[in-house]
Amino acid sequence: MVTTPTGGPAPSPTDPSGRTHEEGWSLRLVLSLLSIVLLLELLAVSYMMISTALPQISAHYQTTQGAWLLTAFLLVGAMAAPLIGKLADMYGKRKMLLACVGIALVGSFISAIATTYAMMIAGRCLAGLMVPTLFLSYSLIRDVFPQKTVALAVSIATSGMGLIAIAAPFLTGWLLDDFGFRSIFWFFVICLVVLGGLIQLTTAESNVRLRSRIDLVGAILLGGGIAGILIAVSFGPSWGWTDGGTLAYLIGGIVLLVGWVVSARMIKEPLIDLDVLGKRPVLLTTISAGVVYGSSGLFTILLPMMVMTPALFGLGYGFGVDAEGFALYQVPIGGAVVLGGLLVGTLVGRNMRPRPLLVTGLLLNAVAFALIAQTHDTKSIVMIICAVFGFGMGMGYASIPNLLIEAVPPQLQASSASMVGVSQSVFPAVLPVIAFAVMNNSHIVQFPPEIQATLQGAVFYDNAGFQVAFWIGAVFALVGAVVAFLLPRNIAQIEVPASATRSTPDGDELVAAG
Repeated sequence: MVTTPTGGPAPSPTDPSGRTHEEGWSLRLVLSLLSIVLLLELLAVSYMMISTALPQISAHYQTTQGAWLLTAFLLVGAMAAPLIGKLADMYGKRKMLLACVGIALVGSFISAIATTYAMMIAGRCLAGLMVPTLFLSYSLIRDVFPQKTVALAVSIATSGMGLIAIAAPFLTGWLLDDFGFRSIFWFFVICLVVLGGLIQLTTAESNVRLRSRIDLVGAILLGGGIAGILIAVSFGPSWGWTDGGTLAYLIGGIVLLVGWVVSARMIKEPLIDLDVLGKRPVLLTTISAGVVYGSSGLFTILLPMMVMTPALFGLGYGFGVDAEGFALYQVPIGGAVVLGGLLVGTLVGRNMRPRPLLVTGLLLNAVAFALIAQTHDTKSIVMIICAVFGFGMGMGYASIPNLLIEAVPPQLQASSASMVGVSQSVFPAVLPVIAFAVMNNSHIVQFPPEIQATLQGAVFYDNAGFQVAFWIGAVFALVGAVVAFLLPRNIAQIEVPASATRSTPDGDELVAAG
């Protein structure tokens, strides 16, 4: 059997870049894409499933530090992303994708058998290596899928994540009710074993390599800076923004990031090339990606809070649905996300530039935010608005990787995409904090004492509070659309010096794919 330089299967002939000679879709490619899509679906659902299981987990371990179970996952993923991206460009994207899957599998296993809460957190830290699989997946697809299938494949991979939102509440409820919280982690273990094996069997390795060195100083400074800021943003609302701990993490994170910038300017081969990151197409794509994911994060946080509030409270919003009832609102979002992604993949595959598609997606998000800010008292209208938002979300999800593919050569694809991944983690953490800071300041409802006593500490916001929060999302998405509009109409791909490429272990010279 023919194998890649790293020992993986290559069921069909490949050119020097690792791209198959298949002209279009084949059974192998379909299975490869399916395995990648399901892996990203698992990433998309993991945060929600753990959030739902959090009360059970906190009660079992008798801890009040449940938030760390969620923060640790995102934190480690964001910290590791730049280093993982650089390693992928140097040693192979498939190799690093499978390594991340393997580490996440071990982490999920540790959490499944955890006897202490510290052991549970340690497992979630390792599971955070699932976060880089997003950018590793579309970077790998770019290198090894036939050129004519790339745009559609990366669009399906990134926007297909919307489908899992429909079934996830039912799956999570069944696992928790019938088997307990440990079943969530065993579910991750089983899925990661199956999907890792499927990727190993169906997806070839890219031969594209970057000749470089590992910048450990940069990795520590950048990772530490990201960690400090994310911890401050995540816990600032509960610790207090003037709390010494919050300020220490925030200021420390900023100082480390400044140190990273200085270091990257001094080191010959930095973790992230600031000249590449500073290029207009790459920088604006990175910012736009953060806006797309930040907008999505805010909408998906506000929506369930609004529709699950009992209508009898008379707040001007709320339908009193339970978790399963909320799934009805997920259906239009999930379906529209996939349709938006398919539209982008089809149009980009027919040589349409992704820039106007990204602008359109963000404008749809802004319109949906504005509409729901003003009209949210009728179920059918809210569902239609959800579909509009989901369509814009899908267009944004699919446009980002296609823009990056257009702007960055294969040798720098994963490391550049890693910074996009960091943006996609930081913005969703920051935007809700801004919205809730406004809501908590002057929009908390004060019920009569006899009603307040029955709420068990739950906080409800007045109608104006939700309006302000949705308008914040609308302005944010609109600014993102302006940023995307400022992208060059015709993006010239960054050139990589010949000295930056190296040979595979079998002596073949590595070249840029496509």
